[in-house]
Amino acid sequence: MLSRFSSFLFLSFLGLIAFSSCKKETSTIMPVNELDGLQLASSFTDSLNGNIVSLFTPSGKFQTGYNDVFLQIKDKSGNLINNATITWTPTMVMMSNSHGCPASGIIKKANALFTYQGYLAFQMASNSSEYWKLTIQYNINGQSFKTNGVINVVPSTARTLQSFVGNDGMRYVVALAEPQQPKAGINDMVAIVYQMPSSFSFIPVSGYKLKIDPRMPSMGNHSSPNNQDLTQGADQKYYGKLSLTMTGQWRINMQLLNAADSIIMGEQITPSNESSSLYFDISF
Repeated sequence: MLSRFSSFLFLSFLGLIAFSSCKKETSTIMPVNELDGLQLASSFTDSLNGNIVSLFTPSGKFQTGYNDVFLQIKDKSGNLINNATITWTPTMVMMSNSHGCPASGIIKKANALFTYQGYLAFQMASNSSEYWKLTIQYNINGQSFKTNGVINVVPSTARTLQSFVGNDGMRYVVALAEPQQPKAGINDMVAIVYQMPSSFSFIPVSGYKLKIDPRMPSMGNHSSPNNQDLTQGADQKYYGKLSLTMTGQWRINMQLLNAADSIIMGEQITPSNESSSLYFDISF
């Protein structure tokens, strides 16, 4: 009798395992929202084929300085495209001349099927007579497409980009990528540094250094401990640590040094010099 009862328990246990395994194999995987935390900033419809290129940013707008931009492409039937190769060309159309701005390559967003990403760093805002035009070229299954449109770029609330001629006679663009939401404490600081040989040519510089000295002008110009100067990472951006000891307005004074440690732009902070000519402003 005991043996039969033991056998029954054993078979019941095996059945429970089999049911559990079957349940796991047939469980539904919930789809991921690839646009979580993003808002539509602009979209272009190709009049020739009906394709729609949509552009998203965290704020739903473009602003002067560094912008993370995310893209999706839909065909005329509304199907999202997952195998596009994309490039873009930003152009500031002005009354007397035109110019471009730093623009990254475009890659797939991490863990996404249909969303692509890159960044643009605008030096100036749009106005009533001058505007930014964005041309997007993309290839799908060997077929090339091109579309463009006007995008509105609004002024940033803080100074997060500088364009200047360095001590070597070359023009540069330096822009703050992170922190976008600064906090009291140690922040990851990320910047991009581009050389500008011509109005439409922007080249990431290699082997440079951004020395930083954050100060609070309204609080006796005091500094903060444990800052780390920015050096270049594998993705060509520059990475360091920014210490913000309290809330308020901070000026991130900087010096840009080339690979030979020669100063390209910026001055050291001293009792008689409270601000560098190269800086970002952060308020939080």
